[in-house]
Amino acid sequence: MATLKDVARLAGVSVKTVSNVVNGYSFVKPDNRARVEAALEATGYRPNLGARNLRRGRTGFIALVLPELSIPYFAELAGLVIAAAQEHEWNVLIEQTFGTLSGERLALASLGPHLVDAAILSPEALQVEDFQLSVPAVMLGEHAVDVPLSRVGIDNVAAATFAVRHLISLGRRRIAAIGAHPQRGTAALRLEGYRAALAEAGLPFDSSLVVPALNYHRADGAAAMKALLDMRNPPDAVFCFNDLLAVGAMRTAAERFVRVPQDLAIVGFDNNDESAYSSPSLTSIAPDKAAIARAAVNLLRERAGSPDLELDDVQTPFSLQVRESTVAR
Repeated sequence: MATLKDVARLAGVSVKTVSNVVNGYSFVKPDNRARVEAALEATGYRPNLGARNLRRGRTGFIALVLPELSIPYFAELAGLVIAAAQEHEWNVLIEQTFGTLSGERLALASLGPHLVDAAILSPEALQVEDFQLSVPAVMLGEHAVDVPLSRVGIDNVAAATFAVRHLISLGRRRIAAIGAHPQRGTAALRLEGYRAALAEAGLPFDSSLVVPALNYHRADGAAAMKALLDMRNPPDAVFCFNDLLAVGAMRTAAERFVRVPQDLAIVGFDNNDESAYSSPSLTSIAPDKAAIARAAVNLLRERAGSPDLELDDVQTPFSLQVRESTVAR
């Protein structure tokens, strides 16, 4: 492997000049920089990140703790966090907890300064007493308990309200909700937004139209939709708390020969890639996942250098992507 000395010899500059170029310092003369960059390319030099991190007192890794990578939202978010972290010479270790208390506790217990510099957490079951961390951390989304961590996410109440307003604007009046869950903090907030939209439109809240989901998979959405269609007075619209639930609901509707959106309008949440290609394509709340990833990594950088900074609550934008499941072509 080429060394800094090899690059310096070929470029005709000092080792210190090569080091300054490799580390991105701006005070290198343009002609020297050009010669060093050409020499780096010619020699195929690659920096020793392990040695560099050791000198800086860092591991070069952050942890990303997620409930379930089979859920597209988390898989897409993981890719965006990796991209954002690489801009700051961080590698990402991903831990999957399946949203269980034991899995989340085990993940947190493994996070030490010998392994990672910081962590991004998306917990579902942890309690306040479980948040004993030895590295800086940032939390994604909302959690059912108040924890002393900075948070990054969207306004789930506002987003859910916006989704249900869209259904109401289409003339739908019997609107169901799929995805209530006693443990998920985001579920409680999306239910709050659902109820707020009904109230502002003067529509009654009917608890029989709110169907819980133990998991947020397609099968759960399909089962919930069957229960709703079996009602004596079924809904004319459904707000699903994630896209997988909505895709499952649309499958059941098709099996029952219920037309979407003519007979039943459906809105999802997360705007996964699949939502644009389902049949019909799915109207969905679209969080700015790239902004969430960037904000989380930036907060970690700040806290890794100054762990005593005040806590932040960063809310990123969202939009509603209107597609065929609510507005037919």
